[in-house]
Amino acid sequence: MHRTFSVSLPSSHTDRLLDQLRPLAYVVGLSIERGSSIKPPGDVLTIQVLNRGADEVLRCVADVCQQQSFSVATAELASLIDLENHALIEKDYDEAVWEEIETGLRHNGRLTPNYVALMGIGGVVAAVGLVSDPAPQAVSIVAAAVLAPGFDPLAKVALGVLNRRKQLILMGLRNTLIGYGVLILCAGLSFWLMRLTGATTVADFINNPEVKSLSDPDMKQYLMSIGGAIAGGIIVASYRDSFIAGALMAMAFIHAAAMVGVSLVAGQWHYAVQGLERFGLDALFIVVGCYLVFGLKQVLVHNRKPIV
Repeated sequence: MHRTFSVSLPSSHTDRLLDQLRPLAYVVGLSIERGSSIKPPGDVLTIQVLNRGADEVLRCVADVCQQQSFSVATAELASLIDLENHALIEKDYDEAVWEEIETGLRHNGRLTPNYVALMGIGGVVAAVGLVSDPAPQAVSIVAAAVLAPGFDPLAKVALGVLNRRKQLILMGLRNTLIGYGVLILCAGLSFWLMRLTGATTVADFINNPEVKSLSDPDMKQYLMSIGGAIAGGIIVASYRDSFIAGALMAMAFIHAAAMVGVSLVAGQWHYAVQGLERFGLDALFIVVGCYLVFGLKQVLVHNRKPIV
């Protein structure tokens, strides 16, 4: 999608920014409201820009407004109609800017009651799948992958490493540890409740084909996880969050983490270690895969650091 930027900046810097923006071919629309911004005080520029020019616009804003009080709001355009620039519009690409990527990861992976609750529910659903027959198990694998927002905190770590943002790395690690701790706990409690009510047994767990697959993965499973990790990074970087479920379903880290909780309650320490190993590998695939994707995007597309 194309972008609209609303830039509030000091009036003393407006004309200089306008001089830099006017010649840019990918800036399709440019308007100004002088003196209309109250917070921060100054002028407001409204910029309609193609994705190809979004980074250049933000680069100009950062250059002109450095050390000044300014703000930038970004929004997607449902469509952009301009007869003069129709050829450019047709050739635009699908990339998010760094600020939007970080905002999306912050929103989806923020440590809130909603995030913690969804991770816990994902653990419950995954635990049911680990002791179920193939048909309901398939539903569980898909549902747990979609429900638990476990990809974004790990992707945040990769983004923080790439952009050398210590706070982003620490937040990603903290949210990962707390989120997956809750998932493991809820998975274990779910298995305990199922055993208590006679719905399942330890034998159902250790003899389940999915548990054996998680315990002894082969190259097929690893390739699926690697593909899912890289696809997830591309989806985040291209602002296609509605497709992230497909990448998560290709991986096993949600069920592997649930397997740790179930194994601990079942007294199966061997399976707990193997579940932790599989979870650790998938988590590593996510961090490395996203780092590679984000790194390539930096070299081939963005060529700039985030404004803040």
